[in-house]
Amino acid sequence: MTQEVQLFNFEKAQVRLVTIDGEPWFVAKDVAAVLGYAKPRNAIASHCKGALIQGVLTTGGIQDMTLIPERDLYRLVMKSHLPSAERFEEWVVGEVLPTIRKTGGYSVPAAPRELSRLELIQMALQSEQERLLLAATIEEQAIKIDALQSLFKEGMSPAEFCKGLNGVNVMQVGNHLESRGWLFNESKTGVRWRVASYARDRYMTEHQQQITPHGQEPFIRHTPILLRKGAERLFELYLKRGLPMKKTLDGQFTHDKAERSAA
Repeated sequence: MTQEVQLFNFEKAQVRLVTIDGEPWFVAKDVAAVLGYAKPRNAIASHCKGALIQGVLTTGGIQDMTLIPERDLYRLVMKSHLPSAERFEEWVVGEVLPTIRKTGGYSVPAAPRELSRLELIQMALQSEQERLLLAATIEEQAIKIDALQSLFKEGMSPAEFCKGLNGVNVMQVGNHLESRGWLFNESKTGVRWRVASYARDRYMTEHQQQITPHGQEPFIRHTPILLRKGAERLFELYLKRGLPMKKTLDGQFTHDKAERSAA
């Protein structure tokens, strides 16, 4: 078993991440502290389902620490009352995890030092490049908004929305949204998705329909429905590979309707 310990900063707070055989695990007490839990141990015991105790190399030698997987990090984010909780989730999902999965590591910026004249010139050139990149990014965002408007329709379920996204494993969308605290399964024998309190009226709502089977008592069927903000959030996650993707993804982040309208 290979293990690598890395340290990164989120708004002046430090969080340790342990990569074990290529999979990222977070030091639970660090995450709980960033998210403002007064009793981190209780929060971890209550909300984390996949925690494990693992010996981790520190400056004081090997120490046993509680580590949590990505899905448990989302559970702690969901239960946090700090305004920074969503920013922390965005940081992890949008920057830390994609970098680790792409390069195998997360690079922490080096300590500042005095720059040479050549480096100052290079920085000036880089600033101009960044200005041009920003302009391109604004144009790209406008294209994304147009694409989203073509893709999202009122009354769509998450699975229906994701069917139009190239490369998304639609069969895994429900389980993924459950791990993010958007959905929960109210059935003990099958799958009946309901909208969780975290996402209700924020990202999703529910449609209710009375079903009356022949010769049986009527019951209410609940169907999770995406709100506009929920569709925007899923689209953002999609562009960051934050949704469950098929192994056959060709690298193109497109959807059928956008391609047809551009043709």
